[in-house]
Amino acid sequence: MPKISVICPTYNEEKYIEKCIDSMLFQDIDKSDIELLFVDGRSTDKTREIINRYHSTHPFIQLIDNPERTVPFAMNYGIDAAKGDIIMRIDAHSHFEANYVSVLSKALIELDATNVGAVCQTDVINKTPKSLAIREVLSNKFGVGNSMFRLGIEDVTQVDTVPFGCYKKEVFEEYGLYNPKLTRNQDIELNKRILRNGGKIYLVPDTYCTYFAREDYGALAKNNFQNGKWNILMMKYTKNLDSLSIRHFIPFIFVMSMLVPTLLSLIWFPFIFLALLSIFAYSTLITFISLKISSKENLNLFYLFFAFITLHLSYGTGSLMGLIQLITKK
Repeated sequence: MPKISVICPTYNEEKYIEKCIDSMLFQDIDKSDIELLFVDGRSTDKTREIINRYHSTHPFIQLIDNPERTVPFAMNYGIDAAKGDIIMRIDAHSHFEANYVSVLSKALIELDATNVGAVCQTDVINKTPKSLAIREVLSNKFGVGNSMFRLGIEDVTQVDTVPFGCYKKEVFEEYGLYNPKLTRNQDIELNKRILRNGGKIYLVPDTYCTYFAREDYGALAKNNFQNGKWNILMMKYTKNLDSLSIRHFIPFIFVMSMLVPTLLSLIWFPFIFLALLSIFAYSTLITFISLKISSKENLNLFYLFFAFITLHLSYGTGSLMGLIQLITKK
């Protein structure tokens, strides 16, 4: 009987899934102690074929069908099927250090924690000047805020959220399953629910995972537009304003600082100068930050600058679209 059930939602992940599975096969624990459950949203690429190929030689790897396709349904199906006393969520876009499962499962017990996670580093598979610039922006506090799991820690730290997570299975009986209404941000919402009801979440420094980011501006914009939109929609579906932190709304504030004065300038033209001031201040700040990173890391200044712009504008515009959908109820 496995002690740890590792659950991984998947959908069209053929580019990343082998690296993810291989990192699980190299974990420094007895494989009889774990089961690896891939809950797939009926992928149309080779994801299921790859998982089944691994299953043929490693029976502890299982494929579960997820007809609803989204992550919260995948996690709930996985939790329902799990045989272990410990539930660990992983991501198909990621690679995990060999001690990842052992460190988190041990820390969960020793800290008497509700949820435990580790630092998540950002990397790219294909290293080009553009993708390396995107990687750097997604690892920089001016790009993604002050999340400790992105910036790193030296000691065990109590936090408000962690990437993925490691839980005792009984946690889901006490605090509830993943919210199936949330296409995005379901981990953040679950962690906020845990904290709201007295649970404790820890980030531990003794291991880490590597998340493989999108490698072009189009994919970066698409992903972060959805993240920004679901920041707003999450508050609608959860009925809680504390589901997010202020850092999640800074790109939205930036977009509104340009949009609102521009619209007001149609009534009184001098308002346009407020929008121009916002653009100038932002461009100056991002140019300075990009120059500093470019000099220190020997990265392309142009790619850095546009990675910051793409990230912030797509995220902020997504939040605006979420607000519009909230108001219009569409």
